[in-house]
Amino acid sequence: MDAQELFQVIILGIVQGIAEFLPISSSGHLVIVNELLSGGINSAEDDLAMNIALHLGTLGSILVVYRRDLRTLLFDIKMIRAIIIATLPIVIVGLTLKDAVESAFDTPAVAAGGLLVTALLLWLCEWLEPVSQQQLETKTDKAPDIKQALSIGFFQALAVVPGISRSGSTIAGGVMTGLPRQIAARFSFLIAIPAILGATLLHTKDMLESPEPFPVDATLLLGALVSFIVGIFALEGLLRIVRKKKLRWFAIYCLLASLATFTWLLTKNI
Repeated sequence: MDAQELFQVIILGIVQGIAEFLPISSSGHLVIVNELLSGGINSAEDDLAMNIALHLGTLGSILVVYRRDLRTLLFDIKMIRAIIIATLPIVIVGLTLKDAVESAFDTPAVAAGGLLVTALLLWLCEWLEPVSQQQLETKTDKAPDIKQALSIGFFQALAVVPGISRSGSTIAGGVMTGLPRQIAARFSFLIAIPAILGATLLHTKDMLESPEPFPVDATLLLGALVSFIVGIFALEGLLRIVRKKKLRWFAIYCLLASLATFTWLLTKNI
């Protein structure tokens, strides 16, 4: 592993760890940052393997931060039912539109467009929140009902498009269905576990079936480790931000990142 490759892997791990949990879209940022760092010269197999490693790292972050919730989840039938229902839309989309989604991952323009959608969703989340802070503090253990879970699941399915934040869309979706934002945030990361795990298994299956050898090396382990450590801090930070009602700043960031990416793409082709 040379210095340039080491730098690239560390940057990608940091980007994944931050963007997976902050509502700014990890997939969109990985598409854009990878293009900036490598100019798109990496092989498809290498990019896919690194994507798997980075997502496994952030999956570990969720398991660590929500370890207490996961211990009690086995006895919460309503929450288990809600998680299953919310996961169904992304399973259907992932199995039927997988090829189209994967081709979009190679397009920074799509990621920039997705960031615009994320900015809109976060702004709506701030504007439409229907509950007071006192209500929020008294309902932190409530599970979404069937309609709420299904609606949040559709918002999660939108996030297969690069640039549309999974955490941002599901938190916004939860708030729009009437959930306090802390409950929406907690549910967002609980349903991330089957979503990330399922996507990782599908990508791993593709890698194993590919005629190219699976590129297992130290770079993948480093990427996973960096995204895991950074992800823990990012997730805990987001939960504090949600409590303080500061999501509008991420809407502004996504808007600026989208405009900057479109500007870069336009000037790049001149």
